[in-house]
Amino acid sequence: MAEEQRSLRSVYLSAEAKRQELEGLGNSNTEDYQDTLSSAIKLYEDCLRIADEVSLFSPNETLEDVSSGDLQYFLINHQLAELVQRLTGIERRKENLLAARSCYESFLKLLDAYDLLSKSDSKLLEQYHDGPDRFSVASTTDASARRETKIARFREEKDLKQRLQQLRQNPTAQTEDSTIRSLHLGSISLAVHHTFASLESISQELQILALMPSEPSNASNPADARSQSRDGDAYSDRLVSGLGGAGLGKYTGPILSAQGKPLRPFTLLDKRTQLRDGVFRPSHTLPSMSIDEYLEEERKRGGIIEGGGEASGIRPEVDEDDLDKADEETMKARAWDEYTEANPKGSGNTINRG
Repeated sequence: MAEEQRSLRSVYLSAEAKRQELEGLGNSNTEDYQDTLSSAIKLYEDCLRIADEVSLFSPNETLEDVSSGDLQYFLINHQLAELVQRLTGIERRKENLLAARSCYESFLKLLDAYDLLSKSDSKLLEQYHDGPDRFSVASTTDASARRETKIARFREEKDLKQRLQQLRQNPTAQTEDSTIRSLHLGSISLAVHHTFASLESISQELQILALMPSEPSNASNPADARSQSRDGDAYSDRLVSGLGGAGLGKYTGPILSAQGKPLRPFTLLDKRTQLRDGVFRPSHTLPSMSIDEYLEEERKRGGIIEGGGEASGIRPEVDEDDLDKADEETMKARAWDEYTEANPKGSGNTINRG
């Protein structure tokens, strides 16, 4: 077992050296950086394998049972998770984020088993378990409380960094057991801060990735490609008609033939596009016709009563050549005269007469 322990120490030192090498490479998108990153990840994975083979940590142990030199191995999962997050490639981004999250969870689980989490961190871990996909280190509803929590955690992290810096500058940092133990425990506490911040970041990024359309299918059979669906799928055989497409509503029948050949115009919409159009549409219903068009339509339906006002006092001139119309007007005039003679003005008002 002594040989295996030395092997773990050797591999861990190599992994740490690779991790430090990454800091000097600059741009993480370069091939050199990604190759070095992959090598470092492989070394940390070897560390986990060796630690498991030798049963380095046991559920029957307490923190006092762990030697000062072995405390650094508590960080293996944390270092591995942090490196996996740096892997590039959008096609495997979700897979890498989930792998990193799993390593962070293992790191916190190990610390919790050895009572290495503070009360506030234990509470955060409970909150994380209640909802990993919506986890946040601070309140998401109260902006003031969120700001105060962020400030408090920033100050705590700053104090931890200062304490670690002082311990590293201590001449006994590499020889005195108590100093070595304090240095490793301080590094673990700082890593816990980084872990919860990373878990929040992963949660937010996974939510963004869930809204992104998937890549088009490479299926050779068009019918198979059209049948693919999921929540938020990028492709959907939905005909755009009416307001969505200019004049496309007049086409009927199937969109594609049995061989996958388009039979009529159609537009592919994704759920993201539909949501976007729904968000940015006007809050009011846009008019479908002008005022003049509306009045003309009402006039045709008989919904407008013409006349009244000044127009009622204008008597149309009668065409003298139209004998029928002239007779009609004469009869109207005579009837009105007879009515006024039989009903003089005020004759109908009998109220208050003595």
